[in-house]
Amino acid sequence: MMLLKRLLRNQQGAAVVELAISLPVLVTMIYGIFECSQLYEANSGMQHALGEGARYATLCIPDTNASTGCDNPSDTDIVAQENAKLFGPAGGTFDVQTPTTSTGYKTLTITYTRSMNFLLFSGPTITLTRSKKVYTVT
Repeated sequence: MMLLKRLLRNQQGAAVVELAISLPVLVTMIYGIFECSQLYEANSGMQHALGEGARYATLCIPDTNASTGCDNPSDTDIVAQENAKLFGPAGGTFDVQTPTTSTGYKTLTITYTRSMNFLLFSGPTITLTRSKKVYTVT
């Protein structure tokens, strides 16, 4: 009986038991924060690429066939410019759509899709879509 009382009062090893309980939760939370930060990085890369694509879409490229005037960049050139300036995490996929044109405006759109992965379970698939409307001179 006396041995049982001594074992119940013994505090040695309590810190290890607390660490074993709290460490998996802590590591999972830190990894989850890292996963969510990847979405912010992708959003930043999309906004940067859209800004560069919009800037490029408004440029006046001198017309090679005539002595005056200028041509607007083609849609494929705008998409190539956006792809060149796009950055973000490698865990997802970016989709740069061809600009849609309506009455002097072009709408540039980029979509990012990523399946979230938290260490102990898989999260939802998240899709970010960003668009920018640009006025182009015809």
